[in-house]
Amino acid sequence: MKIWIDGKLVGEEEARVSVLSPSLNYGFGVFEGIRAYWNGENLYVFRLLDHMDRLLRSARIIGLEVPYTAEELAKATVEVIRANGYREDLYIRPVAYISKPQISLDVRGLQASVAIAALPFGKYLKVEGVRATVVSWRRVHTSMMPVMAKATGIYLNSIMAAVEARARGYDEAIMLNAEGKVVEGSGENIFVVRRGVLMTPPVEDGILEGITRDTVITLASELGISVLEKSITREELYTAEEAFFVGTAAEITPIIEIDGRVLPKGPITQRIAEAYRRVVTGKEEKYARWLTPVY
Repeated sequence: MKIWIDGKLVGEEEARVSVLSPSLNYGFGVFEGIRAYWNGENLYVFRLLDHMDRLLRSARIIGLEVPYTAEELAKATVEVIRANGYREDLYIRPVAYISKPQISLDVRGLQASVAIAALPFGKYLKVEGVRATVVSWRRVHTSMMPVMAKATGIYLNSIMAAVEARARGYDEAIMLNAEGKVVEGSGENIFVVRRGVLMTPPVEDGILEGITRDTVITLASELGISVLEKSITREELYTAEEAFFVGTAAEITPIIEIDGRVLPKGPITQRIAEAYRRVVTGKEEKYARWLTPVY
């Protein structure tokens, strides 16, 4: 597999970083997850520029200097996919990190390296739906960590949540914030349907501002489905008519059980999932702006 690192295509075995990198030791880095879809004729990267813009916003939030524009990183993504000759669904991982060794916590003035890898990737969660549980670990608070940044170090929080959920026999975690409001899964945003209204936690509750989340809000509006961004209580979660996770890896995944309470795979989830699939595979001309063709 070829990987793009700072303007060069290298073999996977050549993609190395110092064990004393502040990114490895202290979590000082940012990353993205991006999907590309093969529709039988071409490979389309979904919302590539939006993802690269968010990567740079994340870097700005934590004070990491990235010496590339979003357009340059998007071009590099297409380059590395072509170099590998892929003609199948992919997951793409850009990561900005400090490649040089440093023990000090003073990371001011250090310039980031950027690596972009792409690999074949299928479904992340069960297509038929997942069993979820509210875990004991709370989502890190914005007063403690910059939660709007997709920063590497913050994802220890997600790992702990996911490990707890699976240790308890569930497929995925649901996290609350410090105030006890529902925020997101271990690596996904969450939507619930109550009384026919589609609801999702607002950014100010401490969620990651998801690109798939934004896509779903846009598609729901086009489908005539009301969307309300509001704080969601645990009780509202338990009394939902439908619920689903969304994310680059998760796509649109139904939640069929929460802490022993069974939820149906309802019509709103299904309609949005079908619309999403059509958009990402290039079957909706009006959303062609979201797709970057590779070939």
